[in-house]
Amino acid sequence: MSSTRTAPSAPHRQNSGTPHSGIPTYLSLVDGKSVPGPEWVYVVDAGALLDDAFASLSLKRRLESGRPPAGDLPPSIVGRVAKADREISARALEAASRAAPEWAALPQETRIGRFGALLHRRLREQAGEITRILVQEGHPLALARWQVSGMLECFGPESTGFYRDQMLQEFRHEARRISVRRRPDGVVCLNPPQNAPLSSALLGVTSVMAGNALVVRAPRSAPFGVMYVMHDVVAPVLEEVGAPPGTLGVLCGDPAPLLTQWLESPLVDDVMYFGSSSNGLRFQERCVAAGKKPILELAGNDVVVVWKDADLDLAAEALTESFYGSGQLCMIPNQVLAHPDVADELVALLARKAAHVRPGHPGEEDVLLTPVLRNEKFFDCLADALGKGAELVCGGHAMQADGTRDSAGIFLEPTVVLVRGMERAREVRAVRHETFFPLLPVVAAEPGPDEVLLDRFVDFVNSNAYGLRNSVWARDPGVVDRFVTRITRGGLLKVNDSHIGFLPYLPTHGGTGLTGGVFGEANYPILRTSHVQGVSVSPGSRPREAVFGAWQALQDAAR
Repeated sequence: MSSTRTAPSAPHRQNSGTPHSGIPTYLSLVDGKSVPGPEWVYVVDAGALLDDAFASLSLKRRLESGRPPAGDLPPSIVGRVAKADREISARALEAASRAAPEWAALPQETRIGRFGALLHRRLREQAGEITRILVQEGHPLALARWQVSGMLECFGPESTGFYRDQMLQEFRHEARRISVRRRPDGVVCLNPPQNAPLSSALLGVTSVMAGNALVVRAPRSAPFGVMYVMHDVVAPVLEEVGAPPGTLGVLCGDPAPLLTQWLESPLVDDVMYFGSSSNGLRFQERCVAAGKKPILELAGNDVVVVWKDADLDLAAEALTESFYGSGQLCMIPNQVLAHPDVADELVALLARKAAHVRPGHPGEEDVLLTPVLRNEKFFDCLADALGKGAELVCGGHAMQADGTRDSAGIFLEPTVVLVRGMERAREVRAVRHETFFPLLPVVAAEPGPDEVLLDRFVDFVNSNAYGLRNSVWARDPGVVDRFVTRITRGGLLKVNDSHIGFLPYLPTHGGTGLTGGVFGEANYPILRTSHVQGVSVSPGSRPREAVFGAWQALQDAAR
């Protein structure tokens, strides 16, 4: 399997003779080969969209409809990706089906230990380039670096060591060698989200470490990062460790027809789906009906609890993570439950810190807000909260990239609303459901005895219909222990720490309820795309003794 990115000096060309083919180009990766498609998807630099969205998108549409302009393309067009059709997709599934048994037969140390170590090294080497591409796709520089740090943790030595331990445990029982191991499901297909396709696709690569073959669909809206990391980072490492062609397939195409094809194909075993809760739960039903394992990564509506003895300055700093990427990240804080003794002080601190979260071009060092091109849902949600008695603490306006308030601006101010009382808090839409914009509700609990409030806080977190991440800020060890032992919702719980920061061993995604569906849990794809198998190897045990011996030994011991 070889890297299939085309160099600008010698690009792959389509039969149509498309001009402007000197830009960086990726074709579909099928069975270890570069495969052209019937159409191109052109990639526009996100910074150019901020400068002149109409001109950049008009040029993109002209190029993709086969009407290129004369002369050289402007720097705003940073690359192109071949679009795959149904036939190319079918070939990728067939190649994956052939490769999966051969790849699974290789030793675990090759698939996890050696592959993981080499991939980690390759990611470190390419960290700068991956960051640059993420910024081109519109991720602020600081958040691009955060994503790369998460990729490195996912394949770091601590995490790969944890994967090895989970995939195989061995024991001795008399003369027998007993093992409990996880076996790969077979062919895994991955449909990453539009808002974070590169990092989500790379998360799915851990399913390859289980012994699966993987087929990835790069979204048309942001295909370049997925293509880069799969072609230039993952594929060369797979080749180096001896993976058969077809172990990794990558293509760009429309989601609906490809998802339908995956469900209809007898070659597909698992589908990793990222999307909204409503669409994901419907897709779950289709998967089960088709005999596929659904692995869902849906919406998050994360709760942060701030107890009365919390370090409020650190807690408020963590809460500003709600505004990173303008709230368009699934794993950020979405609602706060504050002890009544500290709620007012907390929101005052939060408002001051939120004022420093600023918009701008993604390549600028201290930018954390991204454009929200359609903001009517933000204003509807804000109006709903205020109409139900919430208080506007800060924000609430659109603005330009320089921070100037402007009703026509494509950025939104970090916005905090204060909801008095837990009793009817979930009547507020911003508390009940995920918001995908920078609006954070802080729920100030009603006064009461701490013992009663502890129970109510736990119940509030556990009654959340979603379940991605939760976090707690408290100093009292007894209070911390109560939360840790009794909060059961969510795939991750963090105490006195960044809500979104990555750590070794721990999952980056996954959860319960509307976040992960009926099979939802912390998402380690290497585990979710494999199944448990028990094995016993004996040099030759007498079967009758194996069946009846334990009972006889029990009788003998009783005498």
